Amino acid sequence: MKPLLLDTPPDEWNFEGTQAFRARQIREWVYEHGVLDFPEMTNLPANLRQDLEDQWQIRPMEIARVQGSEDTTRKFLFRLHDGQLIESVLIPANPGSDGTRATRMTLCVSSQVGCALGCKFCASGLDGLKRNLSPGEIVGQVLLARIEAGRRIDNLVFMGMGEPLANLPNLLPALDTILSPDGLGIGARHITLSTSGLVPRILELARHPAQLRLAISLHGSDDRTRERIMPINDRYPIAELLKACETFVKERRKIITFEYILIRGINDDLGQASLLARQASKLRAKVNLIPYNQVDGLDWERPPLKHIEAFRKRVEKGGAKVTVRMEKGHDIDAACGQLRLRHAKEVSANQIPIK
Repeated sequence: MKPLLLDTPPDEWNFEGTQAFRARQIREWVYEHGVLDFPEMTNLPANLRQDLEDQWQIRPMEIARVQGSEDTTRKFLFRLHDGQLIESVLIPANPGSDGTRATRMTLCVSSQVGCALGCKFCASGLDGLKRNLSPGEIVGQVLLARIEAGRRIDNLVFMGMGEPLANLPNLLPALDTILSPDGLGIGARHITLSTSGLVPRILELARHPAQLRLAISLHGSDDRTRERIMPINDRYPIAELLKACETFVKERRKIITFEYILIRGINDDLGQASLLARQASKLRAKVNLIPYNQVDGLDWERPPLKHIEAFRKRVEKGGAKVTVRMEKGHDIDAACGQLRLRHAKEVSANQIPIK
């Protein structure tokens, strides 16, 4: 298989036998114009385009399926070159009811094929971890989503399939390309990495020069509750996790976010809300409450709206800044990994997917 061009940092592109300015032209085609096929790079000589086509692969994946429409949340199912499937979700902010465009676009990006951590609420790990994504496969999601959207992607959240910090050796080079003016040129303050709590990697990230935002998938305020939901808590219990968060905040001087999925009868007790408020207040962290999004094959449910609001008020009363994020995309299998599993079932049943 030909090497993937996007795996190489754009400032290191060097094509043997060509003048240096040709690499700049190719970067402009790829990262400014979203052209992922050499034959379409019309200011390159025809023989060079053919040579590059013979030697390199630009397009890291193909779109296997799209759910949603242009003015709503859209979910992309991407098929990688080895046949594995990953998902990305494109979320418009504040689209006008009169048909005006959204004020900004956020893309939820995957970092692995599947996941090894086995969080009990998540569809991504139901089939286990298949492999890490390469830098080019991470960057490629942003490029293809931008092409489909027909506009710039403003914000990235690494909250898709996989544990981003478990793939840090590939994620950091991808971020360098995303941040680089020679690449996608998205500012660090518009990028959020979510982790289920890999303490050593949080500490490593605290030393990274880019001012990236960090979100912690907490989902339980004491060890007993969190262990029911997050198996990683056995390795890195809450006290150790919060200490790492404190180090990150001191080193980076950035506000972190606690993500807390509310699951009926599991972690929605108001005592959990009070403890969550104390933990967040100590770190001056934001709290993002996410009512559970139903996943096929899992029996858990979201709490009633009245109880969600009571939980929110208890956290707020405890002195923490809190928002409730109602999950978008129930009609497009927007829970992480759900579209991938559904697609696999349909293919195995000889159903034809509709793009």
